[in-house]
Amino acid sequence: MGVALTEEVRDLIAKNTPVAIGVSGGKDSQAAALATFSHLDQAGHVGPRILIHADLGSVEWNDSIHVCQDLADHLKCELVVVRRKAGGLMERWESRWSSSQARYEQLSTVTLVPCWSTPAMRFCTSELKTHVIMAELKRRFKGQTIINVTGVRREESAARSRMLVADGDRQSRVWTWRPIIDLSVGEVFEMIDASGLRPHPAYRVFGMGRVSCRFCIMSSMQDMVAASEQRESRDLYRRMVQLEIDSSFAFQGARWLGDIAPQLLDDEARDAFKLAKQRASIRKDIEAQITKPMLYVKGWPTRMLSDDEAEILSSVRQKISEIYGFKSHHLSPDSIHQRYAELLDEKSRRTPS
Repeated sequence: MGVALTEEVRDLIAKNTPVAIGVSGGKDSQAAALATFSHLDQAGHVGPRILIHADLGSVEWNDSIHVCQDLADHLKCELVVVRRKAGGLMERWESRWSSSQARYEQLSTVTLVPCWSTPAMRFCTSELKTHVIMAELKRRFKGQTIINVTGVRREESAARSRMLVADGDRQSRVWTWRPIIDLSVGEVFEMIDASGLRPHPAYRVFGMGRVSCRFCIMSSMQDMVAASEQRESRDLYRRMVQLEIDSSFAFQGARWLGDIAPQLLDDEARDAFKLAKQRASIRKDIEAQITKPMLYVKGWPTRMLSDDEAEILSSVRQKISEIYGFKSHHLSPDSIHQRYAELLDEKSRRTPS
């Protein structure tokens, strides 16, 4: 099986440009690395080559790093492991909830902000993978153009079906290359099997369709059930459900992780989870009173509230603070008017005249 190529990538390979392949332990990055190394060997590339893995912490499968290291050993190259200095993805979700609570108490946001990443807001990828990987590559290959290889395939989703084989950012001097973009899932597994390597056990042993985090915002119900059945996932499961309890936000929008394997929770946690779901329903009803012109937008606040709007927000904030036990400020209409005036004044002082 050949790789997808562009003239730009051919030219960069001919110039022995450093090549970094992002690997997660999943099948697609495994196949991308195999395909890339094979092509580079055939093209006579003698520049630097590395595999790079972003460790997401406790949310990762135990076998992921071993799959990545076996791949590096097979390809006889270095495996570089990078991590977010402030902690893994679980810590990011938990800190996001703490921040959401603090911002709400200070009236720095109109409604409570969910703690979880979402398909539309994948800071789990941008902050914990892309950012830390790019920082390491630019440090390691300072001043050089870099080929950044990913295992994206068009078959995976509608969004990915529209992706290019390669695209470059001349300013940052990073070219992203997707060599297996046109392969089918069957061809990916064929390539891994032909190499003598084994795919991540989550596929053929755990029975999962995709491998990323143990519990992923993109996981199907079947995959989440399969993940919960693995002993290594149970502590993480309970920790994630506890965050659902604390925040009253479901892990996947409308799908609660706590409903996947309630047998893994003790009686106290099951009771708290039931109350959290009730609190979520009440929160939605209360926040529905906020009119669309009052909601957070970029550059918020853009204006002072009317007296009627301040009355609405006062009532909402008092009720939300009560059901969550928040120690919120700015609960009266007058205090809300004062807070908006402060925020608008701060914004005007930050804006160049």
